Amino acid sequence: MAKTDMHNEMFRAEAYELLAELETSLLELEENPEDQDLIGRVFRAMHTIKGSGAMFGFEDISSFTHEVETVYDLVRNGKLSVSRELIDLTLKARDIIREMLDASAGDSQVDREVSNALIESFRKFLPRGKGDAGTAVHCEASSEVKKKEEDEGAEEAFYRVSFKPPQDILLRGVDPVNMLRELAELGKCEIIAETSGIPYLDEYNADYCYTGWDIALITSKGIDAIKDIFIFIEEDSELDIERIEGEELNDSGKRLGEILIERGDLTQEALTQVMGEKKLIGTMLVEAGVAQPDKVEAALAEQKLLKDVRDKKKTEEAVSNIRVASDKLDILVNLVGEMVTVQANLSQMAAGANKAQLTAIAEEVERLTGELRDTTMNIRMLPIGTTFSKFRRLVRDLSNELGKEIEMVTEGAETELDKTVIEKLNDPLVHLIRNCIDHGIEGPDVREAGGKDRKGIVHLSAMHSGANVLIRIKDDGAGLNKEAIRAKAIERGLITAEVELSEKDIFAMILAPGFSTAKAVTSVSGRGVGMDVVKQAIEALRGTIEIDSKQGEGTTITLKLPLTLAIIDGLLVKVGEEYYVMQLSVVKECVELTAKDRAKASGGNLANVRGQLVPYIRLRDQFSLGGELPGIEQIVITEVDDTRVGFVVDVVIGEHQTVIKSLGSMYRGVEGLSGATILGSGTVALILDVPKLVSMVCIDEMNVCAVAEG
Repeated sequence: MAKTDMHNEMFRAEAYELLAELETSLLELEENPEDQDLIGRVFRAMHTIKGSGAMFGFEDISSFTHEVETVYDLVRNGKLSVSRELIDLTLKARDIIREMLDASAGDSQVDREVSNALIESFRKFLPRGKGDAGTAVHCEASSEVKKKEEDEGAEEAFYRVSFKPPQDILLRGVDPVNMLRELAELGKCEIIAETSGIPYLDEYNADYCYTGWDIALITSKGIDAIKDIFIFIEEDSELDIERIEGEELNDSGKRLGEILIERGDLTQEALTQVMGEKKLIGTMLVEAGVAQPDKVEAALAEQKLLKDVRDKKKTEEAVSNIRVASDKLDILVNLVGEMVTVQANLSQMAAGANKAQLTAIAEEVERLTGELRDTTMNIRMLPIGTTFSKFRRLVRDLSNELGKEIEMVTEGAETELDKTVIEKLNDPLVHLIRNCIDHGIEGPDVREAGGKDRKGIVHLSAMHSGANVLIRIKDDGAGLNKEAIRAKAIERGLITAEVELSEKDIFAMILAPGFSTAKAVTSVSGRGVGMDVVKQAIEALRGTIEIDSKQGEGTTITLKLPLTLAIIDGLLVKVGEEYYVMQLSVVKECVELTAKDRAKASGGNLANVRGQLVPYIRLRDQFSLGGELPGIEQIVITEVDDTRVGFVVDVVIGEHQTVIKSLGSMYRGVEGLSGATILGSGTVALILDVPKLVSMVCIDEMNVCAVAEG
């Protein structure tokens, strides 16, 4: 990849993150329009996008964002109030900027008429004289007016700025000279380059920046204007901005000495000798008898300690995070998966060789591989809050479209989940939240007439549950109408009028393809698509979906998802010559099934486990493997959605670290299998989709499930 392409990708990645942060900040600002911290976050996000866009050559993004930033500069300075109209326009501007980013990668086109109309809408917020046509003309005009306004009301001040950028600033596509030029435009400025850090030629790297700068600046623009110039590189730079005023400006000898000492051009001893009677403050305090020597020494030690802690923390913060492309993480996970397979092969060989030295090596490799696997999996884990925050905009826009008052509340945003799961979870959650808003929550007048608050609540939460994550979407709306669902199911031939179903089974009917009780088709829903897609997506993630509702009180939809899709803890079993893996998190226990037990069941697939009847599935029959039954079989008892079901196998081998491989395109439609894995011996073992197998048997053999529940 060319260096320019790499820089462009870095800018896009950063810009997408800033746009997500911008959307979140705008939605919070709408609720708290006087919050200066939120106003600052909005302004900084746009300022960073504008500055970085200009440096990386994204002039269209930079000039467009500048228009929005100009308005929010007025907001930041208290000259303009935050309104609903301004938030609406800014959210649309955020979407336009994202379209520009997508277009720069060749993914879409930007509607210039829409973007130009939006710019004109923002210019209406500016004082008269700042809304001239033409972006370039407008930029100059707004700058002149802004300068005039600031010069009229602000007093000039002297600032000392020390700036040393990170060495790799040029590799990021950022030119520090442009920042210095922008700084010089703020007022009278003297810039001195600090070149002592430049190494000898044999150690010099042309891609690095070794120079720092000391800047003396007199300006009326204020310290915020100076900080804004360095806003997108501040965290990685050595930056100090100090305002010098009053008596400190007149104390030129002392200030000069301090400057020379800070630069390392003069020692304190030499300064003391030259200054004569002007001694260190600690010495003067002791000689004056107003402080004890040990107290001064303790204060100096504390000062040094605080400085060391602060410097150490700053260094740790500078290296605490790095940006890594997701495809590189995927490659790493695949390599770790291959290593787990090789390690299993090594352990198997060591066990067969019966050599102590080889066994010790195999055990050490197993330990290291396990740590590497866990570390790699943790790298892929991301907080689900980033996905949750996206839906606040969805709730806001959709509730406005439908004329409803709805608030979204989130809980457990810090819950971590595999990045692959999070990426594939977005569309199902969008469907579910749209259904909550359209079908679930009533209009304000209807809610008020029913004794409810006019504003409805959509509650989105996440929590860990063993090796799974539970995500719940709950609303306080009208709830599901069991009778209407049942009548629709009978009408469509899904069930007969004589069948008695539990409340849970009735609610599950809305997950059937094309099922809808909506009386009218709207722009949001009513076409009978969505919930079946949600079910398919969740099952593709090896998860389950459960619906609970009370009419008049609301509906709760619970998604149960695995933490990761890459490597799982499994239970390895064998039927005939075939190997299968079951997810260990659903396995409760293993019991024997003898010929005598089979005879007692009189041909039914039921086992008596400590006085409780448990239905079971014989994998030999389920997959038509044939062959003779062993004298003693094993029942692996699992629990799915509070239902205990057994799986009869020939042999239970034991726990197995399972690297999941997807099935080929020819086998993806096979129900009951979620993937495959390669054992240490090179044999392929199929991974069972236990929840799917249980649901298949429950549908085909309702009598078995009924007996089990009884």
